[in-house]
Amino acid sequence: MIEICHIGLGANLGDPLAQIDWAITALADLPASHLEAVAPRYRSRAMGPGRQPDYINTAVRLRTALQPLPLLRQLQRLEDLRGRTREVRWGPRTLDLDLLLYGDHCVSTPELTLPHPGLGVRNFVLAPLLDLDPHLCLPDGCRVASLLARVGCAGIVRLSDREPQ
Repeated sequence: MIEICHIGLGANLGDPLAQIDWAITALADLPASHLEAVAPRYRSRAMGPGRQPDYINTAVRLRTALQPLPLLRQLQRLEDLRGRTREVRWGPRTLDLDLLLYGDHCVSTPELTLPHPGLGVRNFVLAPLLDLDPHLCLPDGCRVASLLARVGCAGIVRLSDREPQ
């Protein structure tokens, strides 16, 4: 069965824009998948510990025949290829790929929670999702637009196509 999923992308180490561009190309090459849309990029303050560089964030819509766990493993493999380490929770990252939504599926396992547990409170995730689909709803019917209105847009800036990181 083919599902539409949404993936959040973020990076704040190395050259974050280049990391995001690489990831978009890699996502387009995933097996049994088709990259349908890419949201604009945003700059956001890091939410993790200590002083960190700002993040570059975006989201993509992917049509895929991969099941959720195999897709998650593919995303983690791509992160690993870019030198992602998992030593500090919410620490700086060369690349972060989060499976945000997988159709209308709700999953709760030790490996994967869908929808992504932080989705509803992170404006740097909600804004790109809203750009992809202004009518997007979570499986429980909650509109992404309503969630973004609730959390606001403080701390994020939409980048123009030519703006440097």
